[in-house]
Amino acid sequence: MKFINKFAFCLLLLAASGRLAAQKPIDLTSPNGQLKVSVTLSDKIYYSVAADGKELLIKNHLGLSLADGKLGVNPKLASSKKTKGEEVIKPYVPVKFSTVKSVFNSLLLNFKGNFSVEFRAYDEGIAYRFITAQKGDIEVMTEDFSIGFPEDYVLNLQQTGDFKTSSEEPYTHVSSMSWKPEDKMSTLPVLIGTKNKYKILISESDLSDYPGLFLKGTGENGAIGTFPKAPLEFGPDGDRSQKILKTADYIAKTRGTRSFPWRYFLITSDDKQILENTMTLKLAPKSAVSDPNWIKPGQASWEWWNDATPYGPDVNFVSGYNLDTYKYYIDFASKYGVKYIVMDEGWAKTTTDPYTPNPKVDLKELIRYGKQKNVGIILWLTWLTVHNNMDLFKTFHDWGIKGVKIDFMDRSDQWMVNYYENVVKEAAKNEIFVDFHGAFKPSGLEYKYPNLLTYEGVRGLENMGGCSPDNSTYLPFMRNAVGPMDFTPGAMINMQPNVYRADRPNAAAVGTRVNQLAMYVVFESGLSMLCDNPTLYYRNADCTEFITSVPTTWDETKALIADAGQIAVVAKRKGQKWFIGGMVNGKEDTREVELNFDFLPKGKTYTMTYFEDGINAGRQAMDYRKKTKEVKSGDKMTITMVRNGGWAASLQ
Repeated sequence: MKFINKFAFCLLLLAASGRLAAQKPIDLTSPNGQLKVSVTLSDKIYYSVAADGKELLIKNHLGLSLADGKLGVNPKLASSKKTKGEEVIKPYVPVKFSTVKSVFNSLLLNFKGNFSVEFRAYDEGIAYRFITAQKGDIEVMTEDFSIGFPEDYVLNLQQTGDFKTSSEEPYTHVSSMSWKPEDKMSTLPVLIGTKNKYKILISESDLSDYPGLFLKGTGENGAIGTFPKAPLEFGPDGDRSQKILKTADYIAKTRGTRSFPWRYFLITSDDKQILENTMTLKLAPKSAVSDPNWIKPGQASWEWWNDATPYGPDVNFVSGYNLDTYKYYIDFASKYGVKYIVMDEGWAKTTTDPYTPNPKVDLKELIRYGKQKNVGIILWLTWLTVHNNMDLFKTFHDWGIKGVKIDFMDRSDQWMVNYYENVVKEAAKNEIFVDFHGAFKPSGLEYKYPNLLTYEGVRGLENMGGCSPDNSTYLPFMRNAVGPMDFTPGAMINMQPNVYRADRPNAAAVGTRVNQLAMYVVFESGLSMLCDNPTLYYRNADCTEFITSVPTTWDETKALIADAGQIAVVAKRKGQKWFIGGMVNGKEDTREVELNFDFLPKGKTYTMTYFEDGINAGRQAMDYRKKTKEVKSGDKMTITMVRNGGWAASLQ
């Protein structure tokens, strides 16, 4: 009897030691050793994230609930493997760098039940994804994305009360401890400020055949993921959208054997690294366009914001959405080397028929005239019209159209995510590039199909007085930090917020003139708009010459000064030429900062032409000064920006 009891006791010890062994963390560190993710397996798959030994995210867990089982609940590890990865990526549309070196350490955990979880640790962040090997199709009921905070953090969110959103809400800034389940959820990306100066940017990449991730507060100092259900039935909702009449009980019905989207955490103690990060690119799929040479990023003159109303002694025609006006825009674009004009709502006879132009426009003649002047044409469409006429891309290619601006999707459920991919795939077949408006944030599709030059999904200049530098100065650290952004800058009527009064056709921007110039350098987009009236650009030729000299793709990006939401100063290089852009919010009347030109190559002196806020720009936002100065590597210079102001320069 004593022998039996001892034997049973030994068995209990062995079982206990087995459980302890199973719960021992599996650690993965970044190549430089500063970031670490620790994975623990028990009733769920748990993980924590630390930087320089300081835990930043705790009690995190992940899982995937299928219709016939839950992956990640009481997981049984079959095998694990650590590897190192290194590759050189050369994106066809480089909005930050023409060459990106991707180096990471990887941990692949293979579980019983035919699924795996892959973690990657980069020097700039941590990422993970699910990989399944299930038979046939599967129904994903939900995904467990759960993170915890060890102390009260500041969460910078774009909160929405519904999954139907154009992602244009202003940012809110809330305490992590106060974010409750009944509060509004947030789109991605989310920027987290910790108490120990670290920033964490959360987003996703390689989003395909799956809904976009939103976050909700737990009320217990944490956040969880939430997803729109897959739509099943639709009904009419005007000329540019549809109502969802019925949804499934699952978020996705998809292939059983596949990899799922990457969830990533950009982690840094220096905000400059947010401006230089390339996490979405590093986790994106490879290009599916075998020969992308026809894709030409560039700038575009856009008529909607100024209501197509050029005026003045050289405008001897009735301006509007007509042939003479669009020829005027083409002439302006041609004069300044702008590659495209956008023909927004009004170019077609109706919003539902993409094949019948407005007879006042004479689209065929405009295409001919534009070709003669080396200016291509971009046509605006509603997403619903494109969905109902997917053969329009072939027709547009035959006409000579270069690109399309597709609007009002306002959703990121599985159906709509698939719509995005179907559109850019079909557009690529016909050598048409795409600008998505009313869009969700970039999630890697722009690298799989580089003809997707940009997305809106931002509180941009279309919001008129509702677009303030206090919000826009967060954009380089949030929305633009995850991919290209069609903000539509370039306003030549500029006002401080306390005196703002404007609307089309005399639209204006909040902030100084130089704040607008700086956006062309600070903001990233493969297609960059000149939103204002050619009349005003002609009258402000020095500003126009600067704007149209700024590239839309870059060889190198160097953040000089960065404090999320407060100030962003960035230097960018194209070939041998450098540009610098700086933006500030409206929290201080003036801000003096020191520029260090040590990013310049040694042994060369540059002539710098720069624009600075004028002495009265704090009241009269259109006041600016244009100056020149010789600079070289090692030089330093103090610059001043007024409230809602900026600074912009070209060096050659």
